[in-house]
Amino acid sequence: MSDKPAVCVEIKKDDLLAAAIGEATPSAARRVERHLAACAPCRREFQEYRAVDDAVTTLREDEVPSGRLAQARERLETRLADLRRRLLTYRIFPSPVGHVLIARSELGISLVEYLERGTSLRASRLSHEPGVEMVEDGGELEAPSRELLEYLDGRRKHLEWPLDLRLARSDFQRTVLQATAALPYGAVIPYAGIAQQVGREAAVRAVAQALRWNPLPIVIPCHRVIGTSGALTGYAGGRVGLKQRLLSLEGVPTAKRAGVLGITPQAMYILYPGEQEYCLPTCPSLSTHRPAPLTRFASRESAEAAGFAPCTTCRPDLHPISR
Repeated sequence: MSDKPAVCVEIKKDDLLAAAIGEATPSAARRVERHLAACAPCRREFQEYRAVDDAVTTLREDEVPSGRLAQARERLETRLADLRRRLLTYRIFPSPVGHVLIARSELGISLVEYLERGTSLRASRLSHEPGVEMVEDGGELEAPSRELLEYLDGRRKHLEWPLDLRLARSDFQRTVLQATAALPYGAVIPYAGIAQQVGREAAVRAVAQALRWNPLPIVIPCHRVIGTSGALTGYAGGRVGLKQRLLSLEGVPTAKRAGVLGITPQAMYILYPGEQEYCLPTCPSLSTHRPAPLTRFASRESAEAAGFAPCTTCRPDLHPISR
């Protein structure tokens, strides 16, 4: 697979489509017009896009369509939407954790991928992904790339990106990813906690498997999901050191015990499921609750930034954990 598997490497496919449906910028429209004069394959593709758009426009203007006409309109609109949605723009750039690929669709960021086997599109899972067409970034991904680097440098805590979960493998995985996306900065939770949140308490292994194939690491922070014992397990194909690095950025204390990397639970604040107050790990109120997956926070600041108040029993605000 080439790095630009579009019909023609001299023109961006999204510019071609935008020009065909009348949504291109003036400069892009002129660029497409010049290119079409010399490129027969792109002219044919442009005409296909234009024909679909013209047909949809005509059908939209019909005020009282018959049943058959309405069905034809729906099919054409679906086809045009498919032509637009299957396009993904991508950028590959170096970072402190190696080369990273970011891809986006018209709906949002759809992939963040650590490239371990090379620095081109051939090293990406997208080279084997059916139903997508890749176009190298023309500037649209400059801001997300910069923001991700700021995050990895500790200068940013949140990535406020619209997301497109098209690469999720199932509805269950999509649900797990959505629950994981809500995990606060500086917090960790066991896989069992995510299973509980999605209403599948017995599906801990399935949750772990769903996060193993997370198409949007960092922005959907699966590095904040840990084993029941506190161990840092299962990240990016076994890159536990990278998981520790990302957690360290957020202030989460970790240590190696018996050869296994894990969090340091006695150095973290605790949130019991359903509660609105965070506690010290020695809080006597915790003994009155039944065992449950706990969310742990690296600091009082991270717990309060997530909207939780200090416990009125153990008063972590007056007696913070000493480090």
